[in-house]
Amino acid sequence: MGAARKLANGIDAFTDLVGRATSWIALALALVMSANVLLRYGFSLGWIWAQELEWHLLVPICLLGMSYVLRHGEHVRVDVLFQSFSPRTKCAIDVVAAVLGMLLSLIVIRLSIHYVMQSWDTNEGSANPGGIDHRYIVKSLIPIGFALFFVQSLSEAIKSYDAFRSAQ
Repeated sequence: MGAARKLANGIDAFTDLVGRATSWIALALALVMSANVLLRYGFSLGWIWAQELEWHLLVPICLLGMSYVLRHGEHVRVDVLFQSFSPRTKCAIDVVAAVLGMLLSLIVIRLSIHYVMQSWDTNEGSANPGGIDHRYIVKSLIPIGFALFFVQSLSEAIKSYDAFRSAQ
C-alpha cells in the first residue's frame, strides 16, 4: 500500500470518527425540537434560546456531516447517467468531482475567514433578546467543516485515481 493510500485511509478513519460523533448531535436536535413543540403547543411556553438552539445544533450536523456523507458515497449524484458509464469513466468523473470539491472548499474557507474573524472580534451573539450568545463559535464551523470536506475530497481523489489506474 502506497503512502497516498495510507493517507486516504487515515483521512477516512478520521472522517468516520467525526461523523459518528456528529450523529449524536442529531439525537440532541430531535429532543430539543420535540421539547419545543410539546412546550409550545401543549403548554403555550416558548423561549427564543430554545428555538435558536435548534439551528445551533443543525449547523454542525450539516457542516461536519457533509464529509461523512461524501466518505460513504451518499452524496447527490446523477445516478441515472452515472450507472451507464464504464468503471474507468466513473473513476475519472470521481477524480474530477473530488478535485472540484477541493477547489470549492478552498474558496469557501478563504471567503469565510474574514466573516468568522469579524464575528469573533465583535463577540457576536444573538440579535434577539433572550437568544444564545457566542454565535461566533457556530460560525467558526464554516471553515472547519469545509477543511474537513477538503481533506475528505483529497481522500476520494486518491482512491478514485487508484481505481482509475487499475480499471480496464
